[in-house]
Amino acid sequence: MKVFTLILFTLFSLSFTSTSNSVPNTNSKPSHAEWNTLLGKYVDQKGNVNYTGFKKDAFALSTYLDSLAKNAPTDQWSKDEKLAYYINLYNAATVKLILDNYPVKSIKDIKSPWDQEWVKIGNKTYSLGTIEHKILRKMNEPRIHFAINCASYSCPKLENTAYLPATMEAQLQKATFSFINDTTRNTISENELQLSNIFKWYKSDFTTKVSLQEYIKPYSKIAISTDAKVKYLDYNWSLNEIK
Repeated sequence: MKVFTLILFTLFSLSFTSTSNSVPNTNSKPSHAEWNTLLGKYVDQKGNVNYTGFKKDAFALSTYLDSLAKNAPTDQWSKDEKLAYYINLYNAATVKLILDNYPVKSIKDIKSPWDQEWVKIGNKTYSLGTIEHKILRKMNEPRIHFAINCASYSCPKLENTAYLPATMEAQLQKATFSFINDTTRNTISENELQLSNIFKWYKSDFTTKVSLQEYIKPYSKIAISTDAKVKYLDYNWSLNEIK
């Protein structure tokens, strides 16, 4: 009888262990190492992408996106952890959208690229537009506009390294400084700012506490007047492809 009881206990223990191991860990945090590797492999220093080569690693990209989907942010995550998650998710999903429709000359050649609900986070699906406007912009960090990439030449460049929680502040500062001083995207002089339309579309994000001129001033290599005139440049939606 004792032997029989021991056997039952052992079987129950094994069954419980197996069941416990099959339950996903909803509190785990995904690694961005795979995305970092892909960026280093297919994105150049200017932020342009080798989409032809990237297609060969489409499975690795899908695997990374799956890992993000299975490990959605929780309230216990820090702000920097959430920023890294959503910035990387947005950029990786944008690349996948291009690859799924490649070859294209512009992301705008794809039907409703920012409105399609296909990006998985946990048990829900989101559009790129929802991730940007309803999640990232709600985090009160305007520098995200220089970190997320819309696969176009006039967009802030796609960095060839992943965003990480531990280096988030430095990475956002670098991205902001780089974009503002990029003469292919902005033309700045002391009394006139010819700016990317990003500053027009999201002006309310940059001017919650200061004017647009005052927001740009600390990042600009060129000294600018606080009452400098502001004009906006045409936006180039051509695909950010290595040529």
